[in-house]
Amino acid sequence: MRAIAPRHESVAEQASGGPVTAIPAIFLVSFRHRDEIGGMAERAGWRVVLAGRGEAADVERPFLSSAAQVAVVDARGALEEGLAAARLLADPVEANAGALLVLLSRGDVAALDSVHAAGATHYLASPFGETEFAQMLRFADRHADRLARGRRDVAKADAAPERRRDRRSRDALTGLADRAALRRWVDRHCGAPAAARAGMAEGPACVLMLLAVTRFDAINAAFGNLAGDKVLQAVARRIERQLDPAMARRGCVARVAGAEFAVALAPPATVEDAERLAAELTDAIARPFAVDQHVVSLSSRIGIAAPDGTEEGDALIRRASLALAEARAGDGAARALDAVDEAQVARASRLEVDLRVALDRDEIGILFQPQVSVTTGAVVGIEALARWRHPELGALGAATLFATAERSDYLVQLSEHVQAKALRIAAGWGGARAGLRLAVNVTAADIARPGFVARFLALVDNAGFPRARLTVEVTESGLIDDLGHAAAMLGELRAAGLRVAIDDFGTGYSSLAYLKALPLDYLKIDQRLAQDITGSARDRVVVRGVIEMARSLGLAVIAEGVETEEQLALLAAEGCNIYQGYLCAPPLDETALAALVERE
Repeated sequence: MRAIAPRHESVAEQASGGPVTAIPAIFLVSFRHRDEIGGMAERAGWRVVLAGRGEAADVERPFLSSAAQVAVVDARGALEEGLAAARLLADPVEANAGALLVLLSRGDVAALDSVHAAGATHYLASPFGETEFAQMLRFADRHADRLARGRRDVAKADAAPERRRDRRSRDALTGLADRAALRRWVDRHCGAPAAARAGMAEGPACVLMLLAVTRFDAINAAFGNLAGDKVLQAVARRIERQLDPAMARRGCVARVAGAEFAVALAPPATVEDAERLAAELTDAIARPFAVDQHVVSLSSRIGIAAPDGTEEGDALIRRASLALAEARAGDGAARALDAVDEAQVARASRLEVDLRVALDRDEIGILFQPQVSVTTGAVVGIEALARWRHPELGALGAATLFATAERSDYLVQLSEHVQAKALRIAAGWGGARAGLRLAVNVTAADIARPGFVARFLALVDNAGFPRARLTVEVTESGLIDDLGHAAAMLGELRAAGLRVAIDDFGTGYSSLAYLKALPLDYLKIDQRLAQDITGSARDRVVVRGVIEMARSLGLAVIAEGVETEEQLALLAAEGCNIYQGYLCAPPLDETALAALVERE
């Protein structure tokens, strides 16, 4: 059905640096029909990059790292959430010459003014079929292609010195350069062709900064669009005043989208120069603005990117947009991304895409780490640990796997898959493994699901594993939000015959509250805390205090990450009951585990 030649570099190619089949991508945000609309797009020939399910707050970074030029917001049945997501995507889509398609329920067509104001370039209202949706994606893709091609054509024409004076395109509201002028400047001074013309192997040392005024929608909502326009004009003047005349004359200051501005620093400029200027700009914009009879306080975030001398200007602008998204999501006011940083972000995004099919392809395996009695040296239990056998990146550990699942909103599906697989494997054990206790991890997201206890117990019973030999381990930091609910759920599991452990104890901020509130059987000391026992006298006092506290509450203590005989001896002296770690064995596959247990 789709006859458009692919023109986008994939996330996989960005991450690995190697050539791959370039399948055009769309970025999809959907709150009610994600699998349906994602399947329709894939059948039409698109690679689908998904935002988190039901989460509009963090869509900018995944979009920018997806290499997609078309963003689709499926607002059917979730109009307010869809509008919020569209507003967050509007500026990065516009700044990167993309298209923004919003899908609406038929009853929401009356809200088209709001959809337009949110930044949509296209819309499609239900009912629609696969053909209509596929054709609308083609229209949106052509819109983005024309924007990019038009910018390239103008840049070529603008390269002629005699024509440059005739092209001083300006933003009508602020008087700054507009997005087209910025792109031409970047191509002339920062892109790979500019490096070739300059005869410089690594390209000119220019730097691009993107500045966004935060929560600007609230200004328009509170005081009206006219006041908002005046604020943007005032912001533009403050940005200009922070640049010395020579810097302003040789560089470019532009308004690129909504409340987003660009400052391009001409050679010779460094990231350090940009970071100093960023601090000055954020301070300047933080000073109150007087607009009509109102006093308005603003803040800003800034993304910084420098070219590597091999990329086109579009790639630099996209990286600056990604740096801005990282700044918005982080604690600092500014964030700089180089090509290596971008590759890491792209790799993370690639993993989010790959995880969607990893479960279906049975790439998620289980390893088992023995838990050993401190007093007898016998293996008394096994913890099941997930490993991702990625077809290209190799073995990926549980930390990477679950972090990826959390970002891509597959955490619950992944957790249930790992639990079911571990239970099914352990249920078939015989011989010396038949009486071992199995520990499986349960996430805070699992516990928060309605009907979690009944669903989990059914999982255990269907696998045929005895409830009395099962321990659920809950990571401490995941329970902060709702201790009361967590306590009730864990209490139901204990009443059903299971035991409960709090995992990674000592890494969070509310450890004592957890011990007081939660019904527990085991306390697992985090490996960093356990390894501290061979440190200073103060370190040993802390570990001793944790163990004594746990024992006084009737809890058995399991130490993680034990690697040396010295650590084990000191932990034993303090009353630790069980340990796991490389001193006994790393996480093992079934064959190696059987051999170890039989030998013991």
